[in-house]
Amino acid sequence: MKLDILAFGAHPDDVELGCGATIAKEISLGKRVGIIDLTRGELGTRGTAETRDVEAANAAKILKIALRENLGFKDGFFKNSKKNQLEIIKVLRKYKPEIVLCNAIYDRHIDHGKGSSLVSDACFLSGLVKIETSLDENIQEPWRPKLVYHYIQWATIEPDFVVDVSDFIDIKMQAIKAYETQFYNPNSNEPESPITSKNFLDSVKYRAQDLGRLIGTNYAEGFTTERYLAVNSLSDLK
Repeated sequence: MKLDILAFGAHPDDVELGCGATIAKEISLGKRVGIIDLTRGELGTRGTAETRDVEAANAAKILKIALRENLGFKDGFFKNSKKNQLEIIKVLRKYKPEIVLCNAIYDRHIDHGKGSSLVSDACFLSGLVKIETSLDENIQEPWRPKLVYHYIQWATIEPDFVVDVSDFIDIKMQAIKAYETQFYNPNSNEPESPITSKNFLDSVKYRAQDLGRLIGTNYAEGFTTERYLAVNSLSDLK
């Protein structure tokens, strides 16, 4: 199955929080989109790996993505290592995405920055013919995504570009709320964390609202890029 877009997250819910509305918009435009979670989020303050598996599957249905897989790396302890790079290269060569979305370049949670550099490095290495990988005993062909973009998470990072997601913010919020153990729940007896407050959940929407304000729309999501964005003419810029 070839994908147009493949979004990576260090934890289940990273993709929904960072670019859930953009994904929903691209799917509405006919794009095939998949999500790869690097870990099961087993070190999270609330919930378990098992509950997060269920929540991730429910969020996937809301977003209507083509597939979701989990690589089972160790939450908190995975590294940007050759072993992990090769696992991601196998996925890239399997699904051949044109665009890869990945974690914020730096963030409060150490896994986000690690996940960002790990996926970015693997995207480059995946195009090298002398790196050999196999799937189902078949040698895989090299594949390098055309574009790698990083979504924005906890930290306030200046975006290189923003996407108008005004018609898709509600889908994003529904997908986030599918993670019932992770976010604001006034009836929960589990320990509190920075992401369990009502302020955090509200901030996801008002950040999108503020980015939308800056481009004259209701809501937007921001991204950073590792190279220049190219356009054919000035009229392509809005």
